Amino acid sequence: MREELMSSFKEVFKRSEEPRVYLSPGRVNLIGEHTDYNGGYVFPCALSVGTYIVIAPREDRTIRFYSKNFEDLGVIETNLDDLSFQEEHDWANYPKGVLSLFKEKGLTGTHGFDALFFGNIPNGAGLSSSASIELAMAVAWDEMNHFQMERIPMVQLCQQAENEYIGVNCGVMDQFAIGMGKKDQAILLDCDTLEYSYAPVKLEGVKLVLANTNKRRGLADSKYNERRSECEEALADLQKEVSIHHLCELTTEQFENHKSVIQNGTALRRAKHAIAENGRTKLAHKRLEEGNLIAVGELMNESHRSLRDDYEVTGEHLDALVEAAWKEPSVLGARMTGAGFGGCTVNLIKEDNIEEVLARIAGDYKQRTGIETEFYVVDVGDGTRELTKGE
Repeated sequence: MREELMSSFKEVFKRSEEPRVYLSPGRVNLIGEHTDYNGGYVFPCALSVGTYIVIAPREDRTIRFYSKNFEDLGVIETNLDDLSFQEEHDWANYPKGVLSLFKEKGLTGTHGFDALFFGNIPNGAGLSSSASIELAMAVAWDEMNHFQMERIPMVQLCQQAENEYIGVNCGVMDQFAIGMGKKDQAILLDCDTLEYSYAPVKLEGVKLVLANTNKRRGLADSKYNERRSECEEALADLQKEVSIHHLCELTTEQFENHKSVIQNGTALRRAKHAIAENGRTKLAHKRLEEGNLIAVGELMNESHRSLRDDYEVTGEHLDALVEAAWKEPSVLGARMTGAGFGGCTVNLIKEDNIEEVLARIAGDYKQRTGIETEFYVVDVGDGTRELTKGE
């Protein structure tokens, strides 16, 4: 892939010198959904698929972007002195936002560059292609200019770029998992304090499989805001009795003792999910450290049921895909991942006869929805990094 992309770079930009190549992974959250903004834990890992950036400095201040995923948009050109958001720059606003935030922090490069991007993360699948692009740009720009920014501040800068420059109110999980990922490790992350620890993902005889509903996440943004306000309502009621800043400070037992104070039945169910999911996430970390994949799979199944019944963010396509997986004895666990209402499921599946199992899941899903699914058997990979020859 590295050699192929270097060749494309030279062809697109008519350059002969050797560019540098970086890979910034996608991410999947194994468990811990809609806990982040409730002060809880998430448990993501970086993937073996991601966004490549092939980059070389120029003598002037011009910046040229090109994406093999959006070839019809051609080369998008700007310069270091004008990093303002421009609608017509489409996807290139993501890397521009990162450059703009570097500049705000007084980290301004003297030379522009040519950059070719290519992503093998499926678009709209909820695996965070935007954060992957942001970290690719940040790491390449940092190394090109010898800024030597620490990785966690860089992760926060990329989140800030998405929040303020792009205008998407995302939490820090995506950028953190992509920037801090380690091969064969998942990250237990407290989104409130950014305290984190790694847990080995030992998948002997089991594969991590992502399944795409091929239903774009149409309602996710509006429903996301709705769920946040319902959780805030539950929190405000609970704060009349207990001294907490976030829902996820409560254990399930404490919640049971105080839940009667929550006036709205819907807000009650939302809080129930967030608090129980936080407990499941911490337990999944412990079970993964023990190498107990069967228990991790059961926690994933519980997570999906809670997201379906209490948080109501799954929808018919995600439910159909998960329920098709649950019929298979070799599936240890299956759940929706991401914001919901489309996107992907994450599955732990025994590798024996996996092709036949996936074919049956696909057939069942198509029968229920009329839509073809796509599967991605992925490895847990390293965070954003420069690729060396032969990678």
